[in-house]
Amino acid sequence: MDTTRFNKQIITISISGALAVALGALGAHFLKSKVESGLITTDQLAGFDTAVKYQMYHTLAMLLLVVLNKQFQNKYFGWAYSFFFWGIILFSGSLYFLCTRNLFAAEWLKLLGPITPLGGVCFIVGWLCLIPAVLKKDKNSSQ
Repeated sequence: MDTTRFNKQIITISISGALAVALGALGAHFLKSKVESGLITTDQLAGFDTAVKYQMYHTLAMLLLVVLNKQFQNKYFGWAYSFFFWGIILFSGSLYFLCTRNLFAAEWLKLLGPITPLGGVCFIVGWLCLIPAVLKKDKNSSQ
């Protein structure tokens, strides 16, 4: 893996991790205070929290994948990284907007609803990419 690509991936991971922490704090403090006023429902707050958790879990997974790929040079680790990245964008990103749409009086953001499951599929495919990554590694190491 070339250094430029590695550095870009680490920067992307750093930004995603920082955003997950910042958005988690936003949800725990600001959004939670909006439940009493009815601007945010408890279900929306829970959905926002889910988005933050999935973003952080997959950000950490991306970090591990970059390290593994640097060592093993396995295309499946790169594919898993890409699927996790798009899963964060589609799953967590759409949930952030869906769960805060009342704050912006943007009911039209409901249109993002069908995007959320696509992000979930990206997460699943990313995890499944680890299977051929390990099988390829094992096959190469036994020769």
